[in-house]
Parts: sequence; C-alpha cells; structure tokens
Amino acid sequence: MARLVLLGALLCTLRVGSSTLDSETLSSPTPHNCPYNCTCAADLLSCAGLGLQDVPAELPAFAADLDLSHNALQHLPPGWLTPLSRLRALRLGHNELEALSRGVFINASSLRLLDLSSNVLRRLGRHDLHGLGALEMLLLFNNRLAHLDQLAFRGLGMLRRLYLGSNELASFSFDHLHGLSSTHLHTLDLSSNHLGQISIPDLAALPAFLKNGLYLHNNPLPCDCRLYYLLQRWHQRGLSAVSDFAREYMCLAFKVPTSRVRFFEPSRVFENCSAALARGLEQPEEQLQVQVGQPLRLHCNTSAPALRVAWVSPQHELLVAPGSPNGSIAVMGDGSLAISSVQPWHEGVFVCLATGPHLHHNQTHEYNVSVHFPHPEPEAFNTSYTTLLGCAVGLVLVLLYLFAPPCPGCRRCYRRTCHCWPRAPSPLQELSAQSSVLSSTPPDAPSRKASVHKHVVFLEPGRKGLDGRVQLAVAEDFDLYNPMGLRLKAASESTSSTGSEGLVMA
Repeated sequence: MARLVLLGALLCTLRVGSSTLDSETLSSPTPHNCPYNCTCAADLLSCAGLGLQDVPAELPAFAADLDLSHNALQHLPPGWLTPLSRLRALRLGHNELEALSRGVFINASSLRLLDLSSNVLRRLGRHDLHGLGALEMLLLFNNRLAHLDQLAFRGLGMLRRLYLGSNELASFSFDHLHGLSSTHLHTLDLSSNHLGQISIPDLAALPAFLKNGLYLHNNPLPCDCRLYYLLQRWHQRGLSAVSDFAREYMCLAFKVPTSRVRFFEPSRVFENCSAALARGLEQPEEQLQVQVGQPLRLHCNTSAPALRVAWVSPQHELLVAPGSPNGSIAVMGDGSLAISSVQPWHEGVFVCLATGPHLHHNQTHEYNVSVHFPHPEPEAFNTSYTTLLGCAVGLVLVLLYLFAPPCPGCRRCYRRTCHCWPRAPSPLQELSAQSSVLSSTPPDAPSRKASVHKHVVFLEPGRKGLDGRVQLAVAEDFDLYNPMGLRLKAASESTSSTGSEGLVMA
C-alpha cells in the first residue's frame, strides 16, 4: 500500500513539472529592446508613421535597416547611432528636420543608404555628413536647400548616387563637385532647382559616365550658344539624362521667367549661334573598331604625368590595378588598359580617370570601342580564267542570235507540232485582203492576188445540193505544208451565211 502511494505522488510531481515547462515554452518573449509601437523583424526596425518628435531612447543593436520616416522629427542628437554598428540603411524621409549638426552620423561608417528627402533642410555644412565614408546613395531631394558648403560632400568617396532635385539651389560647382570624387559618382540629380549660373567648361569636362547621369532639366539655364551646342551633342549621343527629359530642358532668353525657350525645339534665339563657339569644349571620344578575339590596348593620354590612373568600363565598373575580377581586363603599371581577347561585352565607352598635382581632378580620355565578328573571306578565283569564260559565252550567244532561227525547221514539221510566233500583218497585206473581199472579179485573175507570198482562200457562194456546206476555192499558191493556218467555219443553212464572201489569212 505504501508503495502505491509513493508511486502516485511521483506521477503527480512529474505532471506538474511538465505543465510548467509547457507553459514556459509556449509563452514567447518579446524582442529585446524593441521600442514601443515599433516593428522588429530579424534585422529590420520600423518606426514609420508613429508621429515621433524624438528618436527612440533605446535602439536594438541588431538593426541593419532603420526606418523612421513619416514622423515629426525636428532634431537628431549627436552620437545617437553609436549602438547600431550593423546599420546599412537609414530612412529619415518625410520629417521636419531643419538642419544637421556635427557628429550626427558618427559611428555610422557602415551606412550605405541615407534618405533625408522631403524635410525642410536649408543648408549643408562642411561637417554635417562626416562619418559616412561607405555611403553609396544619398537622397536630399524635396528640401529647401539653398546653400551647399564648398566641401559639404568631402569624405563621401564611395558615393555613387546623389539626388538634390526639387530644392532652391541657385548654383553648383562642377569644378570640384563640393568635395565629391567623380571616380564613383554616376548619378547627380540637380533637376527642378534655380540654377541660372553654370560653368560650361567645367560641365563639359565631366566624365562621360557622369554626363549620362547628370539631370539638369527644369532649371532656368542661360540661353548660351555654347550650352546649346553642348546639350545638342549630348542629345545626339543618346545620353539618357538629356534624351529622357528633352522637353523639360529650358533656358531664359531675357532673364525673365516668361521668356523660357526649349533647347531642343526650333527657336529664333539660337539662329545666330555659331558651332565654332562650342569647338574645344569637349574632347572627342576616340572611335575604335575591333574584331572578336583580337587583343586591345588603350593608353590614358594626359597633358601631364599622373600619379593615379583608373578606368571605368562600359558596365560602369571601376578598374584599377591589377584589373577586373574575372581577369579579362588588366590595368598595367603605366596606366594603360589591356584586353587579351576582345569579346562582345567589351563594346562601349572606356573612360580613363587620371589624377595628379598638375592635372584637373577629373581629366579623362574616352574610347568608344565597337566590337564586330570577322567577315568570312571570299574564295580566291582566277581572274584570267573567268574573263576567258565570259568571252566564250558571249561569242556563243552572238552566233546563236545571228544564225539560229527562232523556230528551226518550221517548214519541215508537217507531221509534228511546231509552235511559231505569228507575224503581224503589214499594211500592204491588209489592203490586199480588203480588195479581195470587196471585188467581184473571179479569184483566178492574177491582178487581184494580194501577193505571191500570201496564201488566200476564197469562199464561194453556196449552191444547191451542198447541204449548206461551204465550198472552198483554193488559191494556186496555197501552202499545203501549213494547213494549220486555214480556219474553217461551219456555215449555217441560211443564205446570209453562205452567200457572203469571207477571207481567211494563213
């Protein structure tokens, strides 16, 4: 009995322990340090659209993508991103940020994307973006930016895309890009600003890949002849930033907002412009024709020695020594670019970027490489043999034309079919035939014959006893070897059909 009681107590203890374990397992704990009302999923932290006026006090260290857009943030404290060592994307669009301060983005060296669009920023200082050395995309469009420090983007050496559209910028320095390096930058959006002053030589000196991504539409640009021909050339080259927004490129003819003129539509403003003014602005790209499989060597020709040389491929890939990752393109020690075997994907514009103490920071040299497959060589032939053969064929054709009749043996094909082309009757024949029909003179009169070479058959009037059949009077020179020329028509029993004279020409 005591043994049974002990066994029951042990079973109850095990049941209670298991129920406690199940309850602890089923209850899922909340994510560690996830801010109130925010969403935490894996490495994503979203606090968008919550009406926040300040950034959350505690941010989880696991966040790699932080979304604080569509709030009411007015200030960003210095060092607030220090715990987020894994942060890659920061979205601060659609807030009320009026200014940035030094140290706001400290310890954000891994950040790749920064979205500050749709705020009320008025200026960018020299140190506002300090600490963003790995940044690749910066969105600043739809703000109130009217001033950019000369070195506002200094330190953003990896930046590829910069969007400054829909602001209040009246000028932009294309000479040094406000501290940017043109090595990696491929997209620069300056559309829908107040740009009325622009350095055309600095604009023309930009690399080709940056011109392809330079958006200047919806600006009050000056109606300058050099700018007109420069944009026309970009349009003819098919640069997407110009061709995609051709109708939105306008200039002010008389510095009055109502005197806007479209660059790519006929206008009297540019009638007196001379193309000679635009010569020398752009260095023409060198055109190269290369066959598939052939080697290619491109040299970076500069006006002075360069300390560093880099290349940009048609796929917008930055090439430095030793070359491309797949090994198909090599950058040599002297700065030249070498391709051992040209392939179709090597077609396009190669741009050389050279830097040095005596060189412009973005001095470039462009090569437009066209790749084509080799044409098959025609088979060799003997010219003298073909000439002799042509002469022989021509001689045979001449002899056939002179001596061979069009239908040989027409007079000897009585018992076999022979097709000869009928000859049209001459006017003399027609006149003789008519006289034979209309005349009442018997057909045996020699003066009434049409010709000794013509064969005429006279139809005599019908007589009684012929049963309506037509009696033929055959001329004396009727050709018996050509009976096909005689066509008989069965006469009817009426006197009109038998009494009339008919003429059949053979």
